[in-house]
This record gives sequence, C-alpha cells and structure tokens, in this order.
Amino acid sequence: MDWDRLRIFHAVAEAGSFTHAGEKLNLSQSAISRQISALEESVRVPLFHRHARGLLLTEQGEMLYRTVKDVFHKLSMAEARLAETKDRPSGPLKVTTTMAFGSTWLTPQIKEFIDLFPEVEVTLLLSDEELDLGMRQADVAIRMSPPRQPDLIQRPLMSVKHLIYGSPDYFARRGKPETPSDLDHHDLVVFGEEAPLPSKTINWLLEVGARPETPRRPILRVNNVYGIYRAVRSGLGLAALPEFMQPEQTKLEPVLTDLDGPVTQAYFVYPEELRHSKRITVFRDFLLRKVAEHNF
Repeated sequence: MDWDRLRIFHAVAEAGSFTHAGEKLNLSQSAISRQISALEESVRVPLFHRHARGLLLTEQGEMLYRTVKDVFHKLSMAEARLAETKDRPSGPLKVTTTMAFGSTWLTPQIKEFIDLFPEVEVTLLLSDEELDLGMRQADVAIRMSPPRQPDLIQRPLMSVKHLIYGSPDYFARRGKPETPSDLDHHDLVVFGEEAPLPSKTINWLLEVGARPETPRRPILRVNNVYGIYRAVRSGLGLAALPEFMQPEQTKLEPVLTDLDGPVTQAYFVYPEELRHSKRITVFRDFLLRKVAEHNF
C-alpha cells in the first residue's frame, strides 16, 4: 500500500469528507477522491460508504483505519521524542570505568548530573576489565590509559597524580616517614604482581629511596586500587593512591609530598558512531566542569 495514499485515507477518515480532508492537506477534492479510489483499487475492497451527508467507513475501512491510526500515533510520538532530544537529552547512557575511579570520585558526582538531566537513564558499569565499546557493552568509558580499540574517539579528561597516604591510626602506631629511605621501616600496601598497566607504576613505593641489597617486602598485595584504599583506611599501612580518590575526605594524610609519584592520564572515550549523541556531549561537558572544579 502506498504511504501517501494511507496518509490521505487517514485524513479523510478523520475529517469525514473529501472537502474537509482537502482543506487540511491543501489538496483539491478531486485529487483526494482519485487517491482514495486508487487505494480501494489496490486493496480490492471499498473503504467508504459514499452518501449525500458525507462518508462512512466500511467494515474493512474501519479495520484499516484502526491500524493506520495506531501507526500515525507512534510516528507522532517518535517525532516528538526526536524533537525533544534536540534540546533535552534523554535515553539510556551506559558508562564504564575502573572500580577505584567509579566508586570514589564518579559516583558522588552522578546525583548532580541526574538532577540536571533527569531524562538521561544512567547506568554505571564499574570494572577493571575493559568493556568493548565497539560491541556496545557500554556507550562511554573513562579509562586510565589510552584506548586500544580502533574507531574510538578519546578526549583527555584529567592528569592523575599519586601521593603516599596513611591513616591517623597507623601514624599514631608507627610514626611518619621523614625521608624516602624511612619507608624501609614501614608497612606498605602495593599492587599484586598481575596488576594491569598503568597500575604497575604505583609500585614505585617499593623502590623510591630503597637500597638494592635490602629490597622492601610489602605487608599486603592487592590487585585493585579500591582494595588498597580500603586497606589503608583500616590502618594496615601506607600506599600510593591517586588524588581523585580524595583521601583527605576520609582523613587519610599524605606523607613525603615532595616526592614525584607517577602521573597517568585519564581519557573520556566513546565510539565514533555516537559522535553526535546529545547524551554523550552533555555528560562529557559535565565531567570536564567537575574536573576543573576539583583542580585536577
């Protein structure tokens, strides 16, 4: 069935006459009549009873009208949704990032984003494994290293600095190191041997100021930054933590702040095909503003 004829049929059924439908569609009465006749010929059944007072739908016409009306309603809703998204972003947004960044920095910011854009349906996927954006396992990733997948757009988000932190309980029990070599006499929490890049750079704590003949032995190895963070909060020992975890909010104290720890780059990453997504644009801009507010 021809789409233009169905559109005219819908208008005629709504108006109840060729004349009124023609006024609505800006077509002549004869043009409307020809299109309806052609539609009836194509479906091989009469769609209207014609009489002096106007038009009445036949049984077959009623059936077609219900279907066409439903289609037009759905199209109208879709059109409204499309128009709305030009100004008000909406729809699902899956964001993946590391357990540490997501748990300690990103999650506390999300309330403000949802307040600003309540029609965006945010899902956070926290994992130290890289999800495949090309396969749409997520829409956006915040990664602590450059993406390895092709056809991904990447935007530098922040420089991630690392400092050595400990808890007040630990310092009350063991004191604070005054020089890098003092770390020989402290309990250190570091990454496990299978730590993924760039996490291995955090294990500089085992080497800075150390003597080759007396290598340091950590009190605990953990394969997750958030796990290290929790161990330090418990008072177990010292560890190098990224500043984005905001340890000062949990009263962790930095030591040996003159040491230059590793600096890694965090990236905002998304597939090329989502370049023009309004949801991604507003989320990216929101993150850049929050990063600037925190002076990262």
